[in-house]
Amino acid sequence: MDIVELLVSEEHQNERIDKYLSSYNEEWSRTQVQLWIKEGAVKVNEQTVKTNYKCQLHDKIVIEIPEPEPLDVVAEEMDLDIYYEDQDVLVVNKPKGMVVHPAPGHMSGTLVNGLMAHCQDLSGINGVLRPGIVHRIDKDTSGLLMVAKNDMAHESLVEQLVNKTVTRRYKAIVHGSIPHDHGTINAPIGRDKMDRQSMTVTNESSKEAVTHFHVLERFENYTFVECQLETGRTHQIRVHMKYIGYPLVGDPKYGPKKTLSINGQALHAGILGFEHPRTKEYLEFEAPLPEQFEDVLNQLRNNR
Repeated sequence: MDIVELLVSEEHQNERIDKYLSSYNEEWSRTQVQLWIKEGAVKVNEQTVKTNYKCQLHDKIVIEIPEPEPLDVVAEEMDLDIYYEDQDVLVVNKPKGMVVHPAPGHMSGTLVNGLMAHCQDLSGINGVLRPGIVHRIDKDTSGLLMVAKNDMAHESLVEQLVNKTVTRRYKAIVHGSIPHDHGTINAPIGRDKMDRQSMTVTNESSKEAVTHFHVLERFENYTFVECQLETGRTHQIRVHMKYIGYPLVGDPKYGPKKTLSINGQALHAGILGFEHPRTKEYLEFEAPLPEQFEDVLNQLRNNR
């Protein structure tokens, strides 16, 4: 059983507890949260509550997440945007708003559901909920992912990630005008002790995290940047850009409440390159910015 402890901040006071918790973790559906509340697995200040309870400032919420039942992932036909595929690997352009893999309470509509309908041969190293998944990007981050179709390919791609030889370049729009053209953020990332579902720069129980960035375009109060990952920690770009004072536009977890309308962080995994596990040929792919991302950029350009 996993235990999650939260402390309600001013931002979430007077918000329904089921809405707050389902927005807190993208892998928790509102239906699943409501079930936990009804079963008494959620307590506020050591008391059970109803699903419509309004959170109060400094409420201590404790969630006892039960061990999941064995789950079957169902294949679902989807119109996947596949950039490359052979017997070993597949490269797919994930749309914004799609979760990469299933989780308890969120078993359909994920990229894995679509991949299982598209091909039967996915590596099993990550188990039944994450077949073929070598790395992931957040639900509201769009862009390229590499998928392993067998265990040999999976092991090779993971080794490349560990050795930092995979090319991963992201486009992002951040708050503030960054004065310097280039930069490197070398700051370890770990779980936030006050908010276990968030990451933060910390020296406690953390891992090395390095992000390189350069400015593509400046606006009065925003900057369009490209970020290159040297490591791949959870929420790395989002945490690092916040850490240096330039949080991502639209980021509901790490950004300001007043932001541009883009429904989630303005972050796109646009370039992905790696050595093919079998042929050893270097492959690189580029996916254009999504339409909504381009619309925000054009809005900023027109407002100059």
